[in-house]
Amino acid sequence: MHSPRIAKVGLRGKIVEFVGKGDFGLASGQKPDGTYERVWYMELISPEEVAFESGVFLLKKDRAKSIKAGIEHRPPPEPPIQPFPQPEPTSTSDHEPDVETIVEKQTCTLHLAGTIPPEVWNRLGTKILPKLRAGIELQIGVDFRVTLKSDTAQGIKSELCQILDDLSLTGKVVIEES
Repeated sequence: MHSPRIAKVGLRGKIVEFVGKGDFGLASGQKPDGTYERVWYMELISPEEVAFESGVFLLKKDRAKSIKAGIEHRPPPEPPIQPFPQPEPTSTSDHEPDVETIVEKQTCTLHLAGTIPPEVWNRLGTKILPKLRAGIELQIGVDFRVTLKSDTAQGIKSELCQILDDLSLTGKVVIEES
């Protein structure tokens, strides 16, 4: 009998194979409108990208193909839920607080920073980002640094430029060489 760990490694390898051949697709980070943050289909993925947790989905070939082609039917977004009207503040003084002061008291900004080990990168997209998307003005930045041998650096830089272009991040994420 195989241990669950060995079974996961074998299944993970099969999913990598199936996604690469186009038999299935893999998606993560489902949005409220039913679309996904990231979809892999007919492309090489590393086994570490395959996570057995909520928020990661194995897609049928037809659905993955249509999503990647940009023709996935997306339901119209639901109208935003309107909050209950707040009672007008009553003031005992002649000085009314301005709107900016009221908004500042009603909001709080969280800043997450730190170093993340490679084995949890995928889970970051499926666990933390959905929580943060509920906020206002979510901003996410990246800071990758890698040291490479000079003879391979140009090839990898070229591949990274292509990936950034595929993700429509050209100009938003820059690659600097030193």
